[in-house]
Amino acid sequence: MKLKLQLVRDGEVLFDIPLSPTDWPKEQLENELEALGDDFQRFSKIFDALCHETRLRMMKRLMEEDDRTMNFADFMRDLNLNPKIVWENTRKLREGGLLEKVDRGIYRCSDFGQRRFILISFAFRRLIEALEEIENY
Repeated sequence: MKLKLQLVRDGEVLFDIPLSPTDWPKEQLENELEALGDDFQRFSKIFDALCHETRLRMMKRLMEEDDRTMNFADFMRDLNLNPKIVWENTRKLREGGLLEKVDRGIYRCSDFGQRRFILISFAFRRLIEALEEIENY
């Protein structure tokens, strides 16, 4: 069974990715593996930003807001966090490119950050669920 992921914009396939190494041409797979090594730092920052429950809760809370914006005090109140925890976790989210500071104590999830969050949380979860379902057949 050949499985692949596709990224489609307005009906145009931007790329597709086979999910089995045997479905890749050898040279292309080697190139992709090489590129993965080159992107280690970038990926590390994103995964590091989202590998903590508090940061996931913060991102979830931001995504619930119409303008994807919250202030420092809202994080403390809504998530029952102390100032040090909010400061440390907003810093990690900013380093991962998920959050931007728009004013003193005001944070917004950037457009790119929203896409990263959706990719890592929603899309990854659904992909894993689909693969597990396929494997259980």
